Amino acid sequence: MSDQSHLNGAYYGPSIPPPAKKSRSYHRPGGGGGSCNPFSWCFSCICGCVFNLICQILITILVILGIIVLVFWLIFRPNAPKFHVNDATLTQFTLSPDNNTLYYNLAVNMTFRNPNKRIGIYYDKIEAHAEYRDKRFDTEYLERFYLGHKDEKDVSAVFVGQQVLASNDIRELRSKYDSDTSERVYDIDLRLKLRVRLKVWWAKPKFKPQFECDLKVPLTSGGVGSNRRFERTKCDFDW
Repeated sequence: MSDQSHLNGAYYGPSIPPPAKKSRSYHRPGGGGGSCNPFSWCFSCICGCVFNLICQILITILVILGIIVLVFWLIFRPNAPKFHVNDATLTQFTLSPDNNTLYYNLAVNMTFRNPNKRIGIYYDKIEAHAEYRDKRFDTEYLERFYLGHKDEKDVSAVFVGQQVLASNDIRELRSKYDSDTSERVYDIDLRLKLRVRLKVWWAKPKFKPQFECDLKVPLTSGGVGSNRRFERTKCDFDW
């Protein structure tokens, strides 16, 4: 009986998984699927090499330019030109109440200075603009000259004549003029627009800088004027 139960008994253990099927991969000739294309690989490799080469060239150029600038600065130690207004005399400054015409007579004495030891400066063009309350009333062209190393030159300019001052707010302009007239000291701006060349060995680079001067000029007319005297003024330089 026991032998028969062994022969006729069923299996109650865990199920046996079916055998895994072997997958077959098929590769079509000429690429496709996961195959590697040699042409695309070569193209990406060439692009990467060209990009790296361009980056190396640009970095090399920047380094060389930086070294040149550093050597230039160490050798020449360039300094900005200096400019002072030593004296300014104002004998007439009248704003007509009828037609807003300004009658003026202004004389200015200036000094140009080159503080550099190894750089010369050619002043090829000098435009001197006189302004009152941001309104230009005269322009004079000064004689050109050359400043050698550590050299300076005194220059004079005279602004005389009449000019209508156009303004969107003539009342404000008139109010400021009346205030300056009561003190007999006028805020006059002197602006010099330049065209210069720097003499550095064989090279002569060109620039168009300018000087800006904020002047407080006392009025002197017929022996009567302000108690204040003009103070020597250092002007700002802008490349």
